[in-house]
Amino acid sequence: MTSFIRTRVHGSVAEIVLDRPKALNALDLGMIRGMLDALTQWRDDDAITAVLVTSSSDRAFCAGGDIKSVRQAALDRDSGSIHAFFSTEYELNALIANYPKPYVALIDGHAMGGGLGISVHGSVRVVTEKAALAMPETAIGFFPDVGASYFLPRLTGSTGMYLGLTGARASGADAVHAGLATHFVPSDTLEALATDIRKVGDRADLEAALARHTVAAPDSELAQRQTEVDRVFGSGTVADMLARLTGDDEWTAQTREALTTLAPSSLWITAELVRRGADLTLQQCLDLELVLGAEVTRNADFIEGVRAVLVDKDRNPSWNPPAIDDIDSEAIEALFTEITADVTDSQPSHSR
Repeated sequence: MTSFIRTRVHGSVAEIVLDRPKALNALDLGMIRGMLDALTQWRDDDAITAVLVTSSSDRAFCAGGDIKSVRQAALDRDSGSIHAFFSTEYELNALIANYPKPYVALIDGHAMGGGLGISVHGSVRVVTEKAALAMPETAIGFFPDVGASYFLPRLTGSTGMYLGLTGARASGADAVHAGLATHFVPSDTLEALATDIRKVGDRADLEAALARHTVAAPDSELAQRQTEVDRVFGSGTVADMLARLTGDDEWTAQTREALTTLAPSSLWITAELVRRGADLTLQQCLDLELVLGAEVTRNADFIEGVRAVLVDKDRNPSWNPPAIDDIDSEAIEALFTEITADVTDSQPSHSR
């Protein structure tokens, strides 16, 4: 079986290279298990002082999870395969969030969905001017997962609600502003940083290497728009947020289009998920997402959304119900009440 990750050790620094460039490093179950096994081994190896995660692709760090395989499993009514994929992926996310050694992700290109799950939970997230970070799940009838219900509500202001609902892409500068990234490095010096990191001996050496290459991030368009983002996405239902989009500028038009064309059920579920996640631990969020994912992947919107975006690529999904005003908010509330009964009773065991 082909392995799409490569591992190597440079002195005391272990490295994972994401190596599925034709699929923009989309994570299949084998890659997830490979990362999980390597990180577990290095966690318990005193000779390893830090982990570096890089990409062999010049276009992407990781474009997400291999969601087409999940759709096929849903069509085959193979709930076991769906559970195996998401539960293993979320186990990996939790391991990264609780990793006892520096975990450094270098993001130069696209990082979406599952790509954020293997970067944002780490202690060091380096981005460049070529980085584009997003959680685009509402376009495929799903919801932001991989612990997004934990990290989105903890971003600057109401940025998390905005990004989670609209799937908007955050630039490297936006990512630093919002809290998705910790360092900004010019793309043409990123390999030099990676080379320096491979030579570090301890945490102090790593911090010195980062300091040598990090520069101030450029102006963030998201930062300039923060007041408006907070006004629109700070409270209320998705319908309330849409009603606040009354301007005629480009950002308002794009945001209005997102809230009127993306999967209505997914939008309502995402809004509720982000709200609830603000009061939960990471492990509770992952547990909630796992149960919610089992429900959502059975829905026609998920099958249709993945078809329209990733299979037929006609970008013309037919949602049911077709508009956010058609959503039964009480049904969404009932869904969450049912699936969170056990999750919120669990003991906090992980935190970022």
